[in-house]
Amino acid sequence: DINVTVVDINEERIRGWNGDDLSKLPVYEPGLSEIVSKTRGKNLFFSTNVEKGIKSADMIFISVNTPTKAKGLGAGKSSDLKWVELCARQIALLATGYTIVVEKSTMPVRTAAVIKTILFAQQESKNNEENKQTFSVLSNPEFLAEGTAIRDLQQPDRVLIGGEDDKSIDLLLNIYKKWVPENLILRTNLWSSELSKLAANAFLAQRITSINSISSLCESTGADVSEVSKAIGYDTRIGGKFLKSGPGFGGSCFKKDVLNLVYLCHHFGLPEVAKYWENVISLNDWHQEKIAQNVIQKLFGTLSGKKISILGFSFKANTNDTRESPAIKIAKIFLEEGAHLSIHDPQVSKDQICRDLNLSPTERDSNNNDLQIEGSWNYYDDIYKSLAGADASLIITEWDIYKNLDWDKISKLMRNPAWVFDTRRVLDPKIVHKYDINLWQVGKG
Repeated sequence: DINVTVVDINEERIRGWNGDDLSKLPVYEPGLSEIVSKTRGKNLFFSTNVEKGIKSADMIFISVNTPTKAKGLGAGKSSDLKWVELCARQIALLATGYTIVVEKSTMPVRTAAVIKTILFAQQESKNNEENKQTFSVLSNPEFLAEGTAIRDLQQPDRVLIGGEDDKSIDLLLNIYKKWVPENLILRTNLWSSELSKLAANAFLAQRITSINSISSLCESTGADVSEVSKAIGYDTRIGGKFLKSGPGFGGSCFKKDVLNLVYLCHHFGLPEVAKYWENVISLNDWHQEKIAQNVIQKLFGTLSGKKISILGFSFKANTNDTRESPAIKIAKIFLEEGAHLSIHDPQVSKDQICRDLNLSPTERDSNNNDLQIEGSWNYYDDIYKSLAGADASLIITEWDIYKNLDWDKISKLMRNPAWVFDTRRVLDPKIVHKYDINLWQVGKG
């Protein structure tokens, strides 16, 4: 009984959402294509007609990107809210009747105040005679994890609604109540809701960084991080989630939100707190650099003229999102060292990798073989072709297809002495060693 219209000014993206091939939606997410297939054209619509979408809406979710500012005040830490402001101005200009505006993007604390200022200023200029409230602003932050977003949507840990009037909160709450138990729907004020999202991502990023710091100690002492994390996770005060060591956190949220928290702490005169959270970012960056340096060391101190196969480019499995992916930083270090990279990912396109590395792939010869130029890369649809002639391979994303590879075949394809660097600990060491391939796994001495 609810009609949902998704509007975007990007015509190509909307064409993708309306396309016949549901396997090629703009966003890859397990279970998403099934939901779109069932509801598109019935009560789910995708359109570039932003004006019509705003005018006909009772409730509008602002779901635009809020990237970290690249320049100006707060550059490198604070969020760039230009898209949020543009949305608010469009809504203020076009909305009709009583409209609830919901922050869905991750916003800095007190962004709702900016939205309210814009909305009500426009309201006064449109109609000075009627002194009634035509807008309500709510904060309803997103807690869906990429790769499990559909499951998280259907079975959320909690739903958070921050607002200042019961009427608007109740209207949004009644939508969620259709499938979420009411005891899992939390009411807060606007500022608590906004800060809760930043703080939750910061705490999760902190846990990843903490276990990765212990993994480095494990590698030096002979301990095994999987055994250590298991022991830690049995403590009910800590729990076992986000204690799996890997190549560091990535994605659209963690780094951006921690940096936003750092900016807020500086703004409110809390430099010691800011430094604490800055160290979470610094240690994450160091961990990725350490993995890259470890590869260089194992390959006799140089990558010049060597072929490195990178398996996985998205920041985690079951998504095509590469934002802040560890693969980008590690690949760039290898390119600077003169390696030729052969990259495979089941969902990330060659064009996306090209944008992330800011470097075009190399050409291929008449036999479709790479021209292995120093500091170059190419893309492969076939895992085994990407491994042919490689001196080393890195598993950076924990895709299921990398867990059951044909190691007998791989041992004949790679150049000896071959190395495999398993940054996700998805491989069985006994199987890999059986074929005389050197194996390094994160957090294992």
